[in-house]
Formats: sequence, structure tokens, C-alpha cells
Amino acid sequence: MFGRNRLDVKTPDQIRRMRRAGLVVGETLALLREQVRAGMTTADLDRIAEEHIRGAGATPSFLGYHGFTGTLCVSVNDEVVHGIPGSRELRDGDLVSIDCGAIVDGWHGDAAISLVVGGRGAGSPADLALIDATEASMWAGIAALKVGSPLYAVGAAVEDAVTKAAADDGATYGIVEDYVGHGIGTEMHQDPQVPNYRVRDKGPTVRSGLTVAIEPMVTLGSADTAVLEDDWTVVTTDASRAAHWENSVAVTDEGLWVLTELDGGKARLEALGAAYAPLD
Repeated sequence: MFGRNRLDVKTPDQIRRMRRAGLVVGETLALLREQVRAGMTTADLDRIAEEHIRGAGATPSFLGYHGFTGTLCVSVNDEVVHGIPGSRELRDGDLVSIDCGAIVDGWHGDAAISLVVGGRGAGSPADLALIDATEASMWAGIAALKVGSPLYAVGAAVEDAVTKAAADDGATYGIVEDYVGHGIGTEMHQDPQVPNYRVRDKGPTVRSGLTVAIEPMVTLGSADTAVLEDDWTVVTTDASRAAHWENSVAVTDEGLWVLTELDGGKARLEALGAAYAPLD
């Protein structure tokens, strides 16, 4: 399944250029988090994102990708990923995952967040725990990235974090296996693939200059998914809710730089004891 393991490493200058794209993505997601409210449609969010991305001198990565019609993927409640923006009206308490990509001078940034419409006060305890568990698993996976370590240690760290959260929360969480992380650079999806769960193979050895997108998708129930008739939107087969978090990350001999986080990932990495190593 994970046969595409070629590592396309980047130079420090290339990573700095990727950071420019990553900042556009991070800023767009921060704007959307502030703007989202009940009564908006998913197309309204998409319009805000496109205007912001283009206003920053960037180009949306997703728009036109294999025929995709949105700047964002907006997935609501039981939708896991690849939701097409449209006329769906958001309501307080909806669990929304927003996936965003941008291109600057040919280099891509890609990240996703999950949130509750109306703020955390409008969310159910189960939804909030799911969102937090998924975000924490992403950071655990990121922190497992180290030069000289096996790449698939990322998936083991993600799975261990989800398993621990499920026990702590008294919940059943499913890790979606059909969609995985990936390399990123001059294309949005590059080798290698990065599973979000433990596999027997150790995978390729992480090298300095590796840039990857780590993106666990976790459900509040079964991990089984299906694709709707629009050929894009992925939903849980048991109608359980899902969360999706993603960041684009650069690995160097000195440590990690989370290219799509506004602070470069400093706070979360240091909290986990991982080396924060920006190149700016």
C-alpha cells in the first residue's frame, strides 16, 4: 500500500519559499476560524478563503485539482474530507473540518483544522473531545519526525495518541486508513505516503530537507468510509462525526519547522520536547 517511498528533500532556500505558502494557508485558516458562524454556507467560507489567498499573492491549490470546484474542502459532521463548498448552511454545533492549500511561486502549503460552529460552548463534549484528540494525535505524529528515524514512526505515534485519548475520554475513536499524509513541495501530493497508523514496515529513513503533510482523520465510531455520488465527499458509513487536522512540516538536522503554523509550531513542539528549528 505504501510502495511510493521516494524522499524528495528540499534545500534550505526551498523550505523558506514553502514557508511563504504555508503562512498564507495558516493565515487563511485563522481568518476562517474567526469568520465562521451559523447561517453561513460552505460556499461563503470558500469565497472568503479565495479572496484572502489571492489577495496575499498566492493561488488556491485545490481549485481545479482533478476537477475540484472549491478553494477549500469543507466537511461537516459525518463528512470526513473533500467536502465540496456549496449551498449547505452551517448551524451552531456543527463540527466542521476545513482543509486549505495555497501556492506561492510554485511551492505548496497544505493544512486543515476542525472546529465547532458557534465556538466550543456550542459543541457537545463528545465532539470537543474528538477534535482535541485528533489535533493532539497530529502533533504527536509531527514530533515523531526526526532525521535518521523511520518515517512510519509517525503513524505509530498518531495511533498511540488516539488510543490513549480514547481510553482517557471513554470513547470509541476510529483512525481512517483510506487517506494518509503525503510529501509536499512543487506539487501538493508527492512521495512519500505517510500512514496515520502503525504498520509493520518501518518505511524510509527520514532525511534532512524532507517536507511532508501529516494529517490524521479520526471518527467518533467506525473508521469505515464511503464516497458520495459527487465523487469527492468522503463520509463515515455509520454516520459518526469526524475530525481532520493537518500541517505541512519541514525536517532538518536541527529539528522541525511547521510551515503552516503561524508560530512555526514553536509552542506545541516545545511542549512535546521536540526540537523547534525555524530557518528564518
